Amino acid sequence: MTVVVTGATGHLGRLVVESLLTAGVPAGEIVAAGRRTERLADLAGRGVRTAAIDLDEPGTLRAAFARADVVLLVSGSELGRRVEQHRNAIDAAVAEGVGRLVYTSAPHADTTALILAPEHKATEEILRASGLAFTILRNSWYTENYVGALEQARVTGEVVASVGAGRVASASRADFAAAAAAVLVGAGHDGAVYELSGDVAWDHHDLAAAIGEVVGRPVTYRAVDPAEHRAILVAAGLDEGTAGFVVALDGNIRDGLLAETSGDLARLIGRPTTALVEGLRAAVTPR
Repeated sequence: MTVVVTGATGHLGRLVVESLLTAGVPAGEIVAAGRRTERLADLAGRGVRTAAIDLDEPGTLRAAFARADVVLLVSGSELGRRVEQHRNAIDAAVAEGVGRLVYTSAPHADTTALILAPEHKATEEILRASGLAFTILRNSWYTENYVGALEQARVTGEVVASVGAGRVASASRADFAAAAAAVLVGAGHDGAVYELSGDVAWDHHDLAAAIGEVVGRPVTYRAVDPAEHRAILVAAGLDEGTAGFVVALDGNIRDGLLAETSGDLARLIGRPTTALVEGLRAAVTPR
C-alpha cells in the first residue's frame, strides 16, 4: 500500500506522517510530499519516501501520486487560490488512478456561513464530480490557533476578542492528524463525510482561564464589539483586510459556527480529544 500525504512540510501534514508511522505503517509505504523537501530530510532518514510538489504544477502532482493507493490532500494555505490548486491535485489523482482521495475541509462546508468555507465547498463539489473514491474530513478549529493569543496574554493578562459568548469545539492538530491517519489506512471510509471537532465547546472565559494556567498568571477575557475590535487590530499593525477577516471569524464564532461537538473525532481516534489547556501547553512547550 502506498499512502501520499501532501502538505507534509506543514504542521498538520507532518503530524499525519508521524501518526502513520506510530500506527505501524511501514516507512517505505509513505510518501511525504511538499514544496521544500529539505524540511523532510529527517523523515527520509527514517525511510519515508519524499516528493517535491507544487499545487500550481500538475506535473509534480502526477509524479508524486503515481501508483498511490490513497492520497491525503491537505487543503492549501493560499486563500483565494485554493480551488484551482485543489482541482490540480484532484485531476492528477484521477489521471494516475489513485484509489481514494482524502480531503481536509471545513465544518459543514456545503451549508455554513463560515467565512473560510466557500473554497472548501467548491473543492468538495469538484471531488464529488471527479469519480474518485473519497473521504472528506471537515476539520474544525485547531487549539494551536490560539498560541498568538496566549503569547499576547502572557504579557497583557487579557484575551481580547469580539466573539461574545460564542463557543469553540477545538482540538489539537495531533488529534486531527490521528484521525486522518486512521481514515487513510482503515476500511469502510469510502464516501464518508466526518464533522471533526473537540469533545468540549468552550467559551473565551474558559480560554482565558486555560491560558492563565499555562502561562502562570491571571488572565481575563475582555469582550469588545466588532468595530472596536477592528480598530484595536489596525492600531496593532494589521492591514484593514486582515483585520476585517479576523473580525469576521470572531463573528462566525459568536454565531455558533464552530461550537458543534459531533463526537466523530473521538470515535475515529478511539479516545477523548485533547483538552484545551493540555493542547495549549503542548503547543508552547519546547520539544
